Amino acid sequence: MGKTCRTEKSFLVFLIMLFTCSFLSAQEPELTKIGSYKCGRQPKQVLFSPDNKYILMPLLDDNGFDIFSIEEKKIIKRINPPNASKVGFAEGLFIPQKKTFLVSQMTTANVYEYSYPDFKFIRTIPTGGNWSKFIAFSEQKQLLAISNWVSNDVSIIDYKTGECLKMISTGAAPRGLYFIEDGKTIISLSFDDGLIEKYDVETGKQLSVIKIASGAMRHIVLNSNNTKAYVSDMYHRLVYEVNLGTFKITGQTQVFNNPNTIKLYKNRWLFVSSRGPNNKEDYTKRSPQNGKIQIIDTQTMKVVQAFEGGNQPTGLDISPDGKYLCFSNFQDENIELYEIK
Repeated sequence: MGKTCRTEKSFLVFLIMLFTCSFLSAQEPELTKIGSYKCGRQPKQVLFSPDNKYILMPLLDDNGFDIFSIEEKKIIKRINPPNASKVGFAEGLFIPQKKTFLVSQMTTANVYEYSYPDFKFIRTIPTGGNWSKFIAFSEQKQLLAISNWVSNDVSIIDYKTGECLKMISTGAAPRGLYFIEDGKTIISLSFDDGLIEKYDVETGKQLSVIKIASGAMRHIVLNSNNTKAYVSDMYHRLVYEVNLGTFKITGQTQVFNNPNTIKLYKNRWLFVSSRGPNNKEDYTKRSPQNGKIQIIDTQTMKVVQAFEGGNQPTGLDISPDGKYLCFSNFQDENIELYEIK
């Protein structure tokens, strides 16, 4: 009888723990603003360093990228890569395994590599394309992929040598990239043709494609087991859920005008930076209304939180330890830092 009682008690404790874990995982993120901080002109992206100490900002209309210290709450350094005067620094990527940081420059179609954490210049990697933007890395294949906005292709580069192995022709204005299937295939987003494309990396052959009429695909992230992708579509103001097994859209969520960067938090909560409505004179000018940050619960694909950003929130990232959210306001020339609980 005593043994049965102990078994029932243990089972009850297990159920309570299971319920508690489920309840906690269902709690929406709580955000507290820490502050807004000025930076260089047109911060295109923000990236947390792997050790959660810094935030880096590639600057589209300035001569390099800024380094913001989270501890000191200020920019501590501006790095000027080669050809810095030509501006056009678009996207960056940390590769923790290599202890390096890469940044792309559209105006030269180069990628520049720096050591981390000392930010010493290592090398210039020519992409062979035109107007290079997004960078992806395959650890399994030791390959870099860079999307080239004007030449409509993706450069596949051997990381060790920096040699461009091939150019994969894509839909017009490719942007977001993601290696899947251990680097054997890659997903490329076409902004001008509204395509989500899957390619064989070795042959460059298109394996699957999703076409959205008038779509403008921008950014892609994957869940932890690489079964689902989430893609932002600036034109239709949508975020799509894509089943990577069937390569079909299985859900979508309406968000604010011009969704840009997305980031998945705790494998459930999808943060979205939306730039806001375009200026009627020119979309590159200040928007008539500030943008928004929205959070989608990917279990229901519904927006559960939204708050105002600055003028044209563009870059967005969450620190590796999950403690901080940062996004850049493109026209305000600043970043905003939030604590996440």
